[in-house]
This record gives sequence, C-alpha cells and structure tokens, in this order.
Amino acid sequence: MSSAESDWLRMGAQWPNRACSRFVSAGGMRWHVQEAGAGPAVLLLHGTGAATHSWGGLLPLLARRFRVIAPDLPGHGFSALPAPRHLTLPGMAAAFGGLLRQLGVAPQLAVGHSAGAAILARMCLDGLIAPASLVSLNGALLPLEGLPGHLFAPLARTLARVPLVPRLFAHGAVRPGVVENLISKTGSSLGAEAVAHYRLLLQNPRHVSGVLGMMANWDLVALERELPGLGERLCLFACEGDLTVPAQLAARVKAMVPGAQLRVLPGLGHLGHEEDPECFDRLLESLALERGLLDLPA
Repeated sequence: MSSAESDWLRMGAQWPNRACSRFVSAGGMRWHVQEAGAGPAVLLLHGTGAATHSWGGLLPLLARRFRVIAPDLPGHGFSALPAPRHLTLPGMAAAFGGLLRQLGVAPQLAVGHSAGAAILARMCLDGLIAPASLVSLNGALLPLEGLPGHLFAPLARTLARVPLVPRLFAHGAVRPGVVENLISKTGSSLGAEAVAHYRLLLQNPRHVSGVLGMMANWDLVALERELPGLGERLCLFACEGDLTVPAQLAARVKAMVPGAQLRVLPGLGHLGHEEDPECFDRLLESLALERGLLDLPA
C-alpha cells in the first residue's frame, strides 16, 4: 500500500463524495480518482494545493448529466508523490494522458481550475485530449510578471530541496487562523467544512511536498506562446473578486486566442466553483448544450 493510500485510510473518512473514490495504477504511479454519473465525459482538474474536495459540491451536480472523472494531481490529496520530473507542466500533462488511457476515457468537456487549466491546455496542445471545449475556471495560463515571476520558481525550488520544510509548514497549518487567512487571500469565502478539508491537506507533509514540487517546476513561458493554438474551444470563466488570478488576465488570454469566449462572474473569488457550485453547474450545462454535447430538454 502506498503512503497516499495510507493517508486515505487515516484521513479520508469524511472526504466529499467518498463513495465515488477509487485508486488506479497508471504511468508508474497510484492515483486517487473520483468517478460518477453517465453521459458525455467531463474531466475535472483542480488547482495547486487543492484536491478532489474542490469539486465536492459541483461533481454530484454534473453527474446528473455527465460521466465525471476527477483525479487528484500528482503529489496532491491522495495521489502518489512522483519524481520531480513528473511535476513539470509537460510531465503532468503526459501523466494525465496515461491515466486517461488506463481509464479508457476521452473527455468531451475538460474543466480546469487555476493551474489545472494550464495542464489541460498543455494536454490539448500536445494532442493528449481533444475535447469539444476546454473550460478555464480562473485559469493560471500566463507566467507571473515582474519581481514575483523572477522569485517564485527559484524560491519554491529552494524550499522543495529542504526536507524539513514540508513538515514545518504542515505543523504551522495546525495553528488557528492560518488556513482561513490563506483562503481569504484568494478573495473567496468558504464555509467551515470546506476550510477543514484544506486544513487536513495542509497538515499532511506529503501533500505539501507535492505542492512545493509542482511550484518549483512550474514554467508557463512555452504555454503562453502556444495558447493561440487552442482557438475557439477555449472558454474562460473569470471571477471578478479573484485575488490570485485577476480577471484581467483572462481578458489578456482571450485577446491572444482567436475565437475564445470569456465570461466574468461577479461576487466570487478564486475558489468561485466552491463558493457557488450551482452557478458553475448551470454555466457548464449551457456550454455543453451550445457545443452539442447534450440534447435540448423536450
């Protein structure tokens, strides 16, 4: 049994949509995957630092009309922590391609939040998936600018190389208010149960190692050059109150990608799909109808 599966036995008792969870071996690693529903296949990829709990409210809504597949990113949640080379953007894209082949799934709708959107974009551009629509929810598709862009990856690489750092961070996440403060800085407001799931993750050194490893190996320069190749299948949903990936960045992406759609949503932050899953369920249903993935109601 992998350490991630041991964590599942220890920590997963109250995990959202637990009955939909299973473990899958693909590409030399063990994945935690949630699957539910029937119909056109929808792939959900969460962002850095999260896990499948991020889709806790949205997954069962989508499962009324779709076959939903929601994996934990490598090193996140209850998926195994791979070698650093698999935590690059191309490496993660290839790893997810292997997982989908193992599952026998060709997603018709690919939905990614934050960094999850960048992974899906890389998969589309590399020919690993060919969805009718790629949906970016507050997608982190462009490199950080200015001083943060120059410091982000080197700092993450330094921290990732120090074995004690994940344990120190996980220990610090126990303190009252730490996780709540991190979430508030995204511009979102979550209930106590959702905050508890983030706290559970951030108290796990293996998960923190996966997050730091991903941040240390993250490079969006090549993706930025190739974004125009996504064309009209790209649909951008940006939340007006997002303090992590401001909505104006989605407007920049739209200007770069011929035919891309953009919708800006008021009153929500970076974790908007967690704050109001019903809103995103309606948006995705409307998009699926528009792309011919669902039949119009009689």
